[in-house]
Amino acid sequence: MHYTTKISLGTLVTVGAVAAYYHTQTRRRTLPAGSTLIDAKMQVIQSRSRSSSLQRSDLSGGPGKETRNQREAAQDTQWQKFTDRLAAANKSVLSTISLGNVLPDWSIGLPDWITRLQRELNMEPGSLADTIWTEARDPAVNPEVALDAKVRLGADLCDEEKQFLLKRREFTRRALAKYLDLPEKEVHPDDVPVIASTGSGGGLRAMIAGAGYYSALHESGLFDCVTYTAGVSGSCWLQSVFLSSIGQQSFETIIKHLKSRIGVHLAYPPAALELIDTPPTNKYLLRGIVEKLKVGYSSFGLVDLYGLLLGARFMVPSNEMILDDQDLKLSCQSRFIDGGELPLPIFSAVRHEIPGVGNETENKDTNLEKKGAEEAKQSDWFQWFEATPYEFYSEDLEAGIPTWGLGRRYENGINVDKQVPEMKLPLLLGIWGSAFCATLSHYYAEIRPFITTVSMLKTLDNMVLQRKDALVKVHPFDPASVPNFIKGLKDQLPPTCPESLHESETIQLMDSGMSNNLACYPLMRKNRNVDIVIAFDSSADIRVANWIGYVEGYAKQRKIKGWPVSIGWPQSDDAEQARQELEEAQAASSAEAKDKLEEAQTKDGEPKMKKKSTLGPCTVWVGSLETRKSEDEPSKVVEEEWELMRPEAGIVVAYLPLITHPNVPDVDPDTSPYLSTWNFEWTPEQIDNLTTLAKTNFGEGADQLKRTVRAVYERKKKQRLEIEGMTKKQKLEREAAEDELAHAENERSYSGHFS
Repeated sequence: MHYTTKISLGTLVTVGAVAAYYHTQTRRRTLPAGSTLIDAKMQVIQSRSRSSSLQRSDLSGGPGKETRNQREAAQDTQWQKFTDRLAAANKSVLSTISLGNVLPDWSIGLPDWITRLQRELNMEPGSLADTIWTEARDPAVNPEVALDAKVRLGADLCDEEKQFLLKRREFTRRALAKYLDLPEKEVHPDDVPVIASTGSGGGLRAMIAGAGYYSALHESGLFDCVTYTAGVSGSCWLQSVFLSSIGQQSFETIIKHLKSRIGVHLAYPPAALELIDTPPTNKYLLRGIVEKLKVGYSSFGLVDLYGLLLGARFMVPSNEMILDDQDLKLSCQSRFIDGGELPLPIFSAVRHEIPGVGNETENKDTNLEKKGAEEAKQSDWFQWFEATPYEFYSEDLEAGIPTWGLGRRYENGINVDKQVPEMKLPLLLGIWGSAFCATLSHYYAEIRPFITTVSMLKTLDNMVLQRKDALVKVHPFDPASVPNFIKGLKDQLPPTCPESLHESETIQLMDSGMSNNLACYPLMRKNRNVDIVIAFDSSADIRVANWIGYVEGYAKQRKIKGWPVSIGWPQSDDAEQARQELEEAQAASSAEAKDKLEEAQTKDGEPKMKKKSTLGPCTVWVGSLETRKSEDEPSKVVEEEWELMRPEAGIVVAYLPLITHPNVPDVDPDTSPYLSTWNFEWTPEQIDNLTTLAKTNFGEGADQLKRTVRAVYERKKKQRLEIEGMTKKQKLEREAAEDELAHAENERSYSGHFS
């Protein structure tokens, strides 16, 4: 089942149901006889408001003197809408409390908290919002506001990444020599494989398991040989903490940090409200919210609030008095990688392109019927965007902007106003993990296993499936948006740029797990020249979805040579068994589910072991640079290292799925309750269990990974020596043959969009 959708949806549902939950979990407050709760709260609120007004009056030099920030706020539609909603929320909560003993004890302080937040966001001199917005336009605080940002056009890598690669290349050369136990002087830079890793989506589960995998990768020495790390959803969260003062570029430190920060439910209001209400964390966390509201170039919504909750959990250290504002900027991660000491992180998000519509709410006035029946019948697809500390880029657009320029509005390739600070990391955390912005089709896929087990609902299932084309075009919750940086560049963009984007003011982005739960696509980008991909897959639907197998379609569409064919989980037997098990688990009762499972596991009265998978902790495939003779000819699992050393060998994929291990008993990603989709609270013991499983699985494949890396190194070394020994004529003949092969492959490849 689609894990990233469910984990983020769980948070959303929890936020909405938290009052009801705590109704059964917490003690209610009893007021003294003869008084009402609303009277008591209003007295406290009015008293604090009078005190605050006197203090603010002193700061402003007296009443009636409006500042620049106040005047701008009064004319700002989005800012006024937000403050009006706060006032309405306060009134609504007070009305609910006045009904009596309905809400939990912690809610008694909610009106007072909202009132204080209103007071801090009213732009009066000395208020939190006034301070944040003043600093936002100060080059001493945000150096980027003194610089103009321009759109970079082209398929090539940005200059900053090229410089990084030069430095990282030397670092990985030395690291490879150490990893393979070779004399450093004998390792030529051209022989060093470009190694990239990707983590999967899966929210907290993927984040914690990823920390275990990467800790083991670092312990083995292989992490220092990696050039790129890429992530989806929870893996993006992991990279964000790693490249911060909080994570200290140590995965073991991150594991300790998570133990201290996620023992409280992500959506538990008192924990979040305290951080948002108390200095210095209030200014730290609200900085991105205030700036986005005041800039007003893109709408403020649910995903932004979700990001605020994520930031409060992940980006605040256990010692809340020690904060580093540089941790709030993705571009500031460059301070850890500029010298080449660490891999370049790649964060991913997707935009949903719906033919005739664009991205559902980007073009509100678009009439689908007027676009013509033929256009409406085209398949929807997901357009990938990547972000690094250097650039925010889309391969489909062949355009990007400096990461520090994200959040600005652009026209004709240049920012309209440079006094806009960089979009803050908590807002990006929300985008990267916003799987709850899925389409209705995704949502229905989550409940369909149950629907199909109830005979009375099968008619409903047929009706829904008949309308699938409509369901994939509707998002119940709007994705987050950023200003459209390609506006005005229509004549300079490639045909792969969707027509709907040319007139849109914003670009809506969501969790890239909607397209693929592994971030292999950015690693395949031209000029990154990746030789080995190491994929850590912690998806809950790991056997059914076969995310690693989906990359083949992307490779065909992009005309990428050498990607392995028909890899991943065998779909003929194992995936069907997994689907049946999921349907069995959705039986009408737990007793029925148990009976069905026992029946499936027993034949002729003899119990048999349930077949869990046909892939182990580490499986390696290698593609071919030769033109394929048959479209159905699959790449075989690598069993001997010589298979990796063939001259025609292509991209190598090492796949490490999160599966059970006999040395880690009672920890099963499919059945352990605390590893379920709906778990948002983790005890230190549970974190240790999951990271131990990830580390143990990695340990099973560690030797195979080393042999794989050595084989690719030896192949590249042999090829370099052969080229160096060629005559000029031989080199020209070789280049001509390679061009001919590339031309033939291009003719065989198909073009079009891949979703």
